[in-house]
Amino acid sequence: MNRAVLFLLGLGLLEAECRCFFNRTQEHCVCYSLSQESVNSIIQCLPASIVEFRGGDLERYVAFPISDPDAAAIEMLDSLVFRKIIFGDLLVPEILLAQVLRFFSYTHVQELVFDSCVFEGRGNWDRMAGQDLPILSLRFHSVSSAALTGREQDFSSLSSFLGALQELSVTASRLTSLPCAIGRLFTALRSLDVAQNSLGDESLMPAFCSGAFPQLRALSLQRNNLTSYHSVCEGVQLLRELQQLDLSQNKLTADPSSSCQWPLSLRSFNLSGAGLDEVLTPLPPSLEVLDMSCNHLHTIDISLCCLKKLFLSQNMLEAAPSIRNYPLLDTLHLDNNSIMELPWDEMKNLRDMAAADNPYMCSCSEAGGLQALAAMGQLGQGWPQHYMCHAPPHYRGRLVQDVPVSVLQCNSAAVVVPICIVLVLIAVAGA
Repeated sequence: MNRAVLFLLGLGLLEAECRCFFNRTQEHCVCYSLSQESVNSIIQCLPASIVEFRGGDLERYVAFPISDPDAAAIEMLDSLVFRKIIFGDLLVPEILLAQVLRFFSYTHVQELVFDSCVFEGRGNWDRMAGQDLPILSLRFHSVSSAALTGREQDFSSLSSFLGALQELSVTASRLTSLPCAIGRLFTALRSLDVAQNSLGDESLMPAFCSGAFPQLRALSLQRNNLTSYHSVCEGVQLLRELQQLDLSQNKLTADPSSSCQWPLSLRSFNLSGAGLDEVLTPLPPSLEVLDMSCNHLHTIDISLCCLKKLFLSQNMLEAAPSIRNYPLLDTLHLDNNSIMELPWDEMKNLRDMAAADNPYMCSCSEAGGLQALAAMGQLGQGWPQHYMCHAPPHYRGRLVQDVPVSVLQCNSAAVVVPICIVLVLIAVAGA
């Protein structure tokens, strides 16, 4: 137990005023105000699978002598149940991080997170050369550090570690570039999240150069400084395994002469909140999921033979897209548009249909169609409160579910004419 505490002290994670709080149900322990030894408080974190260290200055530990662990220390590290470690609100000298990171090779930590940290200085990573770590997921959020450009040698020393990573996230960290040579080290990476940064159109082709991120399946470029749909396409076209791409919350415009071909492997495409007035083309031909919600689309006229899920909520559509253009579609969301009538007879085979907060024309057929879809459980949580009539005037403001749709009320002729014929026949027979 004391060796575990000494190990954490070696990381600079203990202090006299430190207080740790262990949530046994969640197996999550949080320690605050870290910088010196506090054995009694830290011990309670040892049964936790998630340990979080928040607040403090590790700079005073730069000169702390850190030697390789002996056999007893290795056995202790192997006994720890930590699976995820979070460092938050910390000043982290990179030289200290370089000295202690190799200790994780003796643990079972699979996820390492740095949240709101400042990385200071530049460490010597030579001792990490050839070092394997159990860490599969590495996340940085709102961090600051020296620029990545010119640090290819540092990352080369980490190649064994980086080559085994499966998830990497660098978000809200003012990232402006990803050097090509660094991308080539992530040979097993499946997911890359670089949302909320400052990546521009010109930075994508160097970042995703030939040989970089060869196994990448999911890429999030959400909320960066991307503007050219064509440039993004060219930037990622070498990612042959890419299946999910998130370009949401960028301000994208189309290039009329664009002929770029998206990776054929792409199945899920998120263009929500991208300021679109029209559907950008070309679209990846094998898409199964397309999200264009929260834009300014007035019409949508595209055909995608493999599409299964289409999200168009919060646009300016006046008509629903034809389901015939998407033979495999099972999910369609049209909430918050300007649609007055739905081709509900086409939509009855959908598994998930949402069209709340539209200004419906409550004719008998339209109201009846929506009521029929609701009866089959296809209109989701918005029904009935968010399905309101906009017209005709005598139904305005009423719920669609309250519109009478019986034959007698909707088509009196269908009842009156047969009655009149019967009366005429009776009269003729009596004569």
